Amino acid sequence: MEAMKLAGLKPASVFAYFEKLCSIPHGSGNTKAISDYLVSFAKEQGIRYIQDELNNVIFFQEGTCGLENRAPVILQGHMDMVCEKDEDCPIDMQTQGLDVTHDGSYVFARGTTLGGDNGIAVAYALALLADKTIPHPPLEVIITVDEETGMDGAAGIDLSMLKSRTLLNMDSEEEGIFTVSCAGGAGVIMALSAQRRPVYGPCIRLTVEGLQGGHSGVEIHKNRANANKVMGQLLGRIQEIMPICLTSFSGGAKDNAIPRSCQATFVALGMNPERINDIVAALQQEIRSQYDEPEAIITGDNVDALGGNAVSAEQTAKIISLLCAAPNGVQAMSQNIDGLVQTSLNLGIARLDEDMVLHFSVRSSVEEEKHQLIEKLRQLCLFHGGQFTMTGEYPAWEYRADSPLRDTMCRVYQQMYGKEAQVVAIHAGLECGLLGKKLPGLDCVSIGPEMHDIHTSREKLGIASVERTWQFLLEVLKEI
Repeated sequence: MEAMKLAGLKPASVFAYFEKLCSIPHGSGNTKAISDYLVSFAKEQGIRYIQDELNNVIFFQEGTCGLENRAPVILQGHMDMVCEKDEDCPIDMQTQGLDVTHDGSYVFARGTTLGGDNGIAVAYALALLADKTIPHPPLEVIITVDEETGMDGAAGIDLSMLKSRTLLNMDSEEEGIFTVSCAGGAGVIMALSAQRRPVYGPCIRLTVEGLQGGHSGVEIHKNRANANKVMGQLLGRIQEIMPICLTSFSGGAKDNAIPRSCQATFVALGMNPERINDIVAALQQEIRSQYDEPEAIITGDNVDALGGNAVSAEQTAKIISLLCAAPNGVQAMSQNIDGLVQTSLNLGIARLDEDMVLHFSVRSSVEEEKHQLIEKLRQLCLFHGGQFTMTGEYPAWEYRADSPLRDTMCRVYQQMYGKEAQVVAIHAGLECGLLGKKLPGLDCVSIGPEMHDIHTSREKLGIASVERTWQFLLEVLKEI
């Protein structure tokens, strides 16, 4: 049996379950195996469970250690993860587990995302359910699917059998910060026709790489460049000096991850290599100076081919126009909460196949602003002759002025650590808004341990923070 790479870390049971989860492929849309593992866990532990047709899982466990007659509490997280990896990483994240390890301070996965968002919530829940000596009230544990691609699991789950109206969401990434409100959002897909025909001329390959990327909710305000937008800007400048016909375009993998790299090739209907090289060099310098992107690399190389099956120059011009005109990044800051992004969007995926398809993640804590931004995208798409689709809309999680759960958690945190916790609203999306619609009167707070660079291959999970958050969770469950 292969040695556990996280053996020796505390809390031992939490890290043991987390490593097991990391061994099971569980990207969004690929959750059957991990859902079945949760079911097998429930059967082994003798825990009542429900597994629905979406692969959501709900556990029900009685209270322990004298807390059996307390009101039930919901623990909630999601089982899917964002699958991103380095270009040279050999792991097939659809079929293989992660190469998880640690450096004494942080847990990470070599070459890929770690899935601490939100595997650590599932690990906390399993460790809690498996240990009958831990005092806790009756628990209703909700583990959803496909949170990262539109919250489809939370949207489709049936919660009519739940009794609790107190929910601890464990999908946050900053220890000591209690999230009590979040933005709503939606996905937007634009598709432009990209009929091809043989076109002859010199072929050029462009690359944009070395960008930081990141989570489009948590890090959208951090002055990071979007590789798809940079590529659109580069193509636009080249198009000013000669007609071009696109043969390929590929950038980003998830609509809610800021794309780190993008590649495009085109046939040049006119050739001046020196001028293209000058444009490439100038834009690289601009991106490095205008954004927090010191490692940005932009290149343009001749391809050993003469011509190809390409999109017409006229339709290429429309595609480039849409790439350049589409809004991206922060659109409005909150006037009520300092530093809070109110409305944003992210062009997370841009890919040329049979059509040129663009995927956006739209977020706003103001429903009217969200719909106005979606309408702006719709009109822009129609103006360019494209097809428009909206997917996965979810509501904002509104702040609750009267929250016994928040009060209890703040009191416990003060007692344990001698300082006040921060109570915040965030721009990233959480499932609490959707779940609150299904459970009227829901009192909800989101917490989690320290994580960095989620949704990137640099993702890491703080070991000491995992233990402190675990101890805090156990104390809160005794006090609720």
